[in-house]
Order: sequence, then structure tokens, then C-alpha cells
Amino acid sequence: MNPDLERLHPYPFEKLGTLFADLPASDKSPVAFSIGEPQHPAPDFVQQALRDNTALLAKYPGTAGLPELRAAIAGWLTRRFKLQQVSSDHQVLPVNGTREALFAFTQAMLDRQRSPLVLMPNPFYQIYEGAALLGGGEPVYLPCTDATGLQPDFDAVDESTWLRTQVLFICTPGNPTGATLSSAQLKALIDLADKYDFVIASDECYSEIYRERAPAGLLQACAELGRHDYRRCVVFHSLSKRSNLPGLRSGFVAGDAEILRRFLRYRTYHGCAMPNHHQVASIAAWNDEEHVRANRALYASKFDAVLDILGEPLKVSAPDAGFYLWPKTPVDDETFARRLKSEENVTVLPGRYLSRTVQGRNPGKNRVRMALVAELDQCVEGAKRIRALIERL
Repeated sequence: MNPDLERLHPYPFEKLGTLFADLPASDKSPVAFSIGEPQHPAPDFVQQALRDNTALLAKYPGTAGLPELRAAIAGWLTRRFKLQQVSSDHQVLPVNGTREALFAFTQAMLDRQRSPLVLMPNPFYQIYEGAALLGGGEPVYLPCTDATGLQPDFDAVDESTWLRTQVLFICTPGNPTGATLSSAQLKALIDLADKYDFVIASDECYSEIYRERAPAGLLQACAELGRHDYRRCVVFHSLSKRSNLPGLRSGFVAGDAEILRRFLRYRTYHGCAMPNHHQVASIAAWNDEEHVRANRALYASKFDAVLDILGEPLKVSAPDAGFYLWPKTPVDDETFARRLKSEENVTVLPGRYLSRTVQGRNPGKNRVRMALVAELDQCVEGAKRIRALIERL
């Protein structure tokens, strides 16, 4: 078997299960803040599109996707990020959600004969690390701390590291921090990609969940620089968070046409075409913004209600975007999560499970990730129970 499989770390939720394994059953109803799975209802019109197009199950889907879907995605990108042009034939590729695409993209991009480095934020979405390891690359973790605005300090990366970098993963808005990169920061990264010849892979799947200002995107920064070929730049988007459709497994990759051309060849062999009826339903979702605005309003109301309860005792405020809180804990993060589960039947994810220790420091230690994905009343109930625990500590 592939020996690199032994290099994979246990997934965060496997660690969480181990942490809770010996706890007795609770008589309180469960409140789950641990998993970032949207719980708002899927849009009715998308469900109807699925039902209306089940006859397409009789046809094989094409790896490149339906032209109508690529056109809908290109149109959305153009509107959302103020782009002058996006070629639906050459700069857009539908995928089965960003998780699948992020992993596959890394396998296609890395030249393992050149000892590749894959840079990523720390904490991070674990797919970045696993994809790097199984692609023959070496992950390099860039700590995201309060001192750096919860984003990597790219200026601290030395030239020898940049020279070996083949892929730089960025996540904006960040998971779990919710921090966003500015257009100026994105442009600075583009300059670095040009100088050192690496690809920027921007995970933007939380981009549509924001409170005040829509976050900038990597392709938007390219367009502002006049780079309409989006050279060395690729973005990943999904309907899972934007449209409450995690089970549809629908997203896209967009950007540099030459990179996508070669990635499409990989995917043709990979066997990962999106079912045709999912594609038709996805067209409906990308063409509608009303349900997205309603979704944002629901998250805003939950942040307001939860922060009214927990903002002061946890010294935490709303993030730039996304649906996570990333507070510091009054005791170490594993102890806090374990006591919260045992005493209040509320689950949160210890921050150290989303991070790696670099030079003796783990930037997720003594933090927890709280996903405000449940309905408002459950979020309020969970916040009250967390406050009760804090007051006992």
C-alpha cells in the first residue's frame, strides 16, 4: 500500500470521539457546535429542480460539466467579484464539492521529483495537509495568531522556502478563524507567486457568509491587476455553505486556464463527474441570490444572540465572515471541551485538533471552534450552557 498513508494524522472528529469515549450518557439534550455542517433548510427550488430532472440519471455525466452549468458559474463569478471576463469553456470546472477538488488538485499539481513544499495556514482544513502528504509533498504550516490578525505572516517565510513551494493554500474567510485576506494582501501573494513560480489555491467556500462587507476574492485581486488570465491563481467555491446544500456535493474550481486544462485531464481518469441532475439543480442555485441573503441574515441573528451571552465571558467578537467562533478558553481546550460535553452535553472542537505544533507552539491550543450552524433556539440554548460552565470554572 501507499506508505504515505501512514503519515496521515487522525481526523479531528476521530480525536474528538476518543476524547469523549469514556463519558457517561447525559440526561440533557445534545447541542452540537463541533461540526461545520449547515442545518438551515435546503432551498425548495433546488430540491424541485432535482426532482424534475431525475430522468438524467439514465445518462453518463461529462467530467467537464454541462455548458449551462459552467456558464451559470462564470456569470456568478463575474457578478460577485466584479470580473471583466471569465471563460466558461476554459476557466471554470465543476467539481463534487471543494473537499474532493482540493485533494485531487494537489495530486495533479505536485512534482514530487522536486521535493515540493505545500504551504498552508495553521490552523487549517485538514484536507490541505492530507493532500500534500499523499501527493509526495511536505506541508509547511504558517501560524495564524492574534499578532498576525489570525492570518499567516507571509513576510516571515524565508526565500529558501518560497523557492521550493509549489502550492500555497489560503483560506479566506478562514476556517476556523473567520479572518479574511484583503485585496492588497492577495495582490502581494500574486507577486510572490510570479517571483517564485508557485500556484495559489484559494479556498473561498465561506465567502458568502459575511456580516457587513463581502470578502475579496483571489480572482478579483487578479482582475484589479489586469490579469484576466488569472495566471497561477485558482479558486475553490461550493454550494454547501452558500446555499445550505452540503449533500448536493456541488462546487467549482476556476482560474488559470492552462492549470484547469491539465487538471481536467487528471479528473477524466479520476472518475469524478457530477451527476447531471445535480448539475441542473446547481444552475438554479448559482443563479439565485435571494436565498443567499436570507441565509446570511439567519447567521447574523445567531451571532448576535450567542455573542450577547458569550461575548463578555469569552472575550470574543464576531469574525469577518464564516459561521465559526474561535474563542480562547479559560482552561486548556481539551479539558474545556470534555467538561462541556460531560456537564452540559454541548460539543465543541478543541483548537489543537485543527492545528500542528510548530517550533513548540500550537496556535489552536487553548481555543475551541464553535460552529453556529444549528437553529437559533439551539444556538441560544448551547450558549447559555457554555456560560454556565464558564461561571463554574
